Amino acid sequence: MTTNGEQITIDDQGKPVVPANPAVPFIEGDGTGPDIWRATRIAIDAAVTAAYGAERRIAWLEIYAGEKSFNMDGQWLPDETLEKIKTYKVAIKGPLTTPVGKGIRSINVGLRQELDLYACVRPVKYISGIPSPVVRPMDVDMIVFRENTEDVYAGLEWEAESDTAKKFIALVAAEEGRDIRPDSGIGLKPISRTGTRRLVKMAIDYALEHGKESVTLVHKGNIMKFTEGAFRKWGYELAAEYGDKLITEDRLWEEFDGQAPEGKVVVKDRIADAMFQQILLRPAEYEVLAMPNLNGDYMSDALAAMVGGLGMAPGANIGAGYALFEATHGTAPKYADLDKVNPGSLILSGAMMLDYMGWLEAADILRNSLVVTISQKTVTYDLARQMEGATEVKCSEFAQAMVKNMP
Repeated sequence: MTTNGEQITIDDQGKPVVPANPAVPFIEGDGTGPDIWRATRIAIDAAVTAAYGAERRIAWLEIYAGEKSFNMDGQWLPDETLEKIKTYKVAIKGPLTTPVGKGIRSINVGLRQELDLYACVRPVKYISGIPSPVVRPMDVDMIVFRENTEDVYAGLEWEAESDTAKKFIALVAAEEGRDIRPDSGIGLKPISRTGTRRLVKMAIDYALEHGKESVTLVHKGNIMKFTEGAFRKWGYELAAEYGDKLITEDRLWEEFDGQAPEGKVVVKDRIADAMFQQILLRPAEYEVLAMPNLNGDYMSDALAAMVGGLGMAPGANIGAGYALFEATHGTAPKYADLDKVNPGSLILSGAMMLDYMGWLEAADILRNSLVVTISQKTVTYDLARQMEGATEVKCSEFAQAMVKNMP
């Protein structure tokens, strides 16, 4: 498909240079994806117009992955789709399905690995009026930086009793003297210094740029000492390179009686299982979280549940030169083509995309209109059934209500 838009480029500092009429590829997604994409596009376009009039607009370019792509040419993730994202630098997508247990690699994981989108960035902040299972959801305002290419998501696993699994079992027995049951499936969990450092750097840079008070490394290093324990070690090593800009939690208590000096970001760490308690019991004490892949998957979903569920949780996959923004929930195929589901996750991801592009005014308008619309209790079914006095609207109607609430 052709487009009249111009290409976004990346400067020497890794920042996007965005023309007034950028071409932005989109993947509708599977299941409810087309419904929420249509609503999101309406809302994003309206926010850009409200912010800049006719001076700026996005030229949307459809690209293909998932079921729509497979039905077209038998490919779940075509090379052309990857090349388009590489060409245009910034893209957005709806949810994509991967058949479970059928030998097909997750398309989401494939996109992240092929484009080296090493950071999954998921801000989680409570929006007033949304039902929550916790007492003080208003204390939740965190952003998760999840390593996106390593850990168990690297896809290095072998079926039980396969030749490769047998070789690993024999190797461990010979080299370590430890027995693994012969009917075991085998998986590898790589966590590298390179992958850790670039992820933690993005988290620390974000904290410094946005005036956050702390960065927390979340790991299971008490058990997995040479993978997640190394994540903690390498994270602190990187933090030390920032000099006086950062202070460790140990120094905070040893030298400053727990009171951080003005302008310094505190770097601390928590064991993953304990951190689950912390986000529930003491969420106000945490702002920026950096963690390996699997921990980040669990933790970000748990945080989303605290503020109303994945329907209100945005996400981005960001690497060195490319960024892919996405709905964080699944495809919900039983609601496909019913114009029913909540488009909030993809709309908020669109706001993140506008932030990344430097179109901050449009991003603010998009977020504010969503907040106002929810405060008016004009919501889709998932929220309406939990809110007293709510007006239930369709997915597309929610977007139109948001447009009416834009300046």
